[in-house]
Amino acid sequence: MARPIWTGTLSFGLVAVPVGLYAATEDHSPHFRQLERGTSDRVRNLRVNERTGKEVAYGDIVKGYEVAEGEYVVFEPTELEELSPGRSRSVEISGFVRLEEVDPIFFDRTYYLGPRSKEYANVYGLLLRAMADTGRAGLAAFSMRGRQYLAVVRPEADLLVLQTMHYPEEVRDPHREVDNLPGEFQPREKELAAARQLIEALSIDWEPAAYHDTFGEQVRELVEAKLAGRETVAAAPAPESTNVVDLMDVLQRSLRQAGSGAGAGEGDGEEEAEKQRPKARRKKAAEAPDLSALSKAELYRMATERGIQGRSTMNRDELQRALEAGARPGRRLRAVS
Repeated sequence: MARPIWTGTLSFGLVAVPVGLYAATEDHSPHFRQLERGTSDRVRNLRVNERTGKEVAYGDIVKGYEVAEGEYVVFEPTELEELSPGRSRSVEISGFVRLEEVDPIFFDRTYYLGPRSKEYANVYGLLLRAMADTGRAGLAAFSMRGRQYLAVVRPEADLLVLQTMHYPEEVRDPHREVDNLPGEFQPREKELAAARQLIEALSIDWEPAAYHDTFGEQVRELVEAKLAGRETVAAAPAPESTNVVDLMDVLQRSLRQAGSGAGAGEGDGEEEAEKQRPKARRKKAAEAPDLSALSKAELYRMATERGIQGRSTMNRDELQRALEAGARPGRRLRAVS
């Protein structure tokens, strides 16, 4: 089992549960070493005194808050932790909100939050169940690594998830940052109807296992090409910008490409929207496949279709068992193509 990156107490009201914080994600992107050109010698980054040019040991580094040019108030690393000793060891839930009320722009990093020992599993489970039943998430504050965080604690299947959040002053005003916004733009009805139909035609279910890092794959292909003596790997060209004069023509061609046979702009009701849906979403369910022969990605797709809770934290065998347990007599499992 992984070690927690932070330990403390989760509290709401007078109830407190010892918990650990665990990383929920990991980085699979390609990583490179810095080398001196023409050699295989690695280049290292050193902590250097700007005035003397000499390297400084990590233990000799303190933190400085600049109050004027060249003038600093100096802090030892431990002093900052002592500013809020309670917060550094406690996730304090101050209130509960509906998660859909929180703009996703405020969310930052995601962590798993688990009980520190089995004796607290029941209290942890009580909070988990109560939050799931009420559809609420807890707003909390805590300190970690010398910084105070705003966070939201929410239920996810059989565990609690903590997501750190940006403070309002950290979120930039889009109208000050982004030029050329449309403002009170009113699209033409035919173009709007065609765009709605295109969105319906391209509507899919969220299946995380269907997505992967194509850039990482291209890097590995380029590595293999260079090892084989080839210098480049062809990349797909970037799409050209849409000509605003031909917007309706582009929308119509997009609808045909998406499998639509109906004329753009002719009706925008539920019946018309259904016509635009991909054929794959209207296939009849096939006979139940042999689950033991399917990959984890295929099982995950089936679990997504079946709405199995907690699938994102399951391994391959757990996904298979969950699918088998959910297969009731007379109900067919859909084959994954």
